Amino acid sequence: MAIVNRIAAYAPEMAEWRQHLHTIPELGRECHKTAAFVEAKLREFGVDEIQTGFATTGIVAIVNGKGEGPTIGLRADMDGLPIDEATGLEYASTHEGRMHACGHDGHTTMLLGAAKYLAETRNFSGRVALIFQPDEEATGGAEAMVNEGIMDTFDIAQVYGIHNAPDLPAGGFFTTPGPLMAAADVFHITIKGRGGHGANPQDSVDPVVAACSITQAIQTIISRNLDTAKQLVISVTQIHTGSTDNVIPETAYINGTVRTFDAEVRDLAERRLSEIVAGQAASFGCEADFEFERGYPPTVNSPAGVVLAAEVARDVAGDDAVQDNVDQVMGSEDFSYMLEKRPGAYLFMGQGESAGLHHPEYNFNDDVAPVGASFFARLVETAQPVGK
Repeated sequence: MAIVNRIAAYAPEMAEWRQHLHTIPELGRECHKTAAFVEAKLREFGVDEIQTGFATTGIVAIVNGKGEGPTIGLRADMDGLPIDEATGLEYASTHEGRMHACGHDGHTTMLLGAAKYLAETRNFSGRVALIFQPDEEATGGAEAMVNEGIMDTFDIAQVYGIHNAPDLPAGGFFTTPGPLMAAADVFHITIKGRGGHGANPQDSVDPVVAACSITQAIQTIISRNLDTAKQLVISVTQIHTGSTDNVIPETAYINGTVRTFDAEVRDLAERRLSEIVAGQAASFGCEADFEFERGYPPTVNSPAGVVLAAEVARDVAGDDAVQDNVDQVMGSEDFSYMLEKRPGAYLFMGQGESAGLHHPEYNFNDDVAPVGASFFARLVETAQPVGK
């Protein structure tokens, strides 16, 4: 493994940064303490420009290289999750009901390590834009930062990001060209009937039976409407209705998620859900309201971005530690908004045996932080060599 020697020397202080960040997890766009820590470190490193306030607490910092050239973007997310931590660590969360259960403290640390190295060495042409983003877990801080113009303001030509991956080999890299992660959409169905006594169902219009029928019929979208060569997940995750054993309720509520990689499949799922809900509800004499909320789009890597990223990953981690044609993942990621605007790639980096993401016992592996930082640094130097 060819971790950059200078970055390897940062390992003890990187662990200190990460463990400090772990104690102060913040949610959504309100990452004020985290952003203040990041900004202080960037000023200490001597970056050339810092702009704050994107998506409330987002930061973009610029490091100039040697000579003219394009700008490459590197992104880390900063927010935590509304989970009670159960690690028992001496540096566990001090914010009740919040924890870094997805490793964004590690992602931020890796980009800070790369920032320190790049500001010291500047062995690249053009510029690097260091993007510290809040609100990946909630409402899409990446979309907000894109809409606020960071790609154009900083003239970013391509953009890259990393997410840690529990139970994959520590320090390994995993990605694929094209769609890597799915779009994530949500549907809400409210069925309206007529309540009554459970002993006299003939006097009621039962939304419970309609809800059961709709839930079953939804499953036929994949088995009977989808091209068998394409991928789609539709999961009904909530059904709420009724309050006691002898009352037929007025309403029933169904909620769930839709995961797709293809725009046409996404449209198909929305259309067929709407048709099934209306038709099934009507067949039971009920009315139904249907709402389809489009969430994060698919995370789509550019082929050239994956080629570059895989080359750099092999330089850092070794040939055997890199897979650049992995299976797609049905999870979602708001880095997708950045990849919609600019070419680049998103990669998973193994962190070894670990509790899963979003688990109350999860903890980022500090040993892999220098690997991620080295990847970011080498990516800049490879993409934008001095004199090119």
